[in-house]
Amino acid sequence: IEYIRSYYYNKVEFIRFSSSLGKYVGFTQFGLKQADQFNSDAAYLAQMKAQKETYCLNNVGVFYRNI
Repeated sequence: IEYIRSYYYNKVEFIRFSSSLGKYVGFTQFGLKQADQFNSDAAYLAQMKAQKETYCLNNVGVFYRNI
């Protein structure tokens, strides 16, 4: 299970958090600056990593039950 949080502007993805990488990745010039800022905050990264357990692992049974 992987938790991905993407940010878009004008239909262009500029930054993404991936739980498998454990950090933000920027895709545009602005996104690279934002990724550096987010990745330098250890508390915020820990919060985003915890989202996998709080959201994905609690709801995986619900989603697979419907398939």
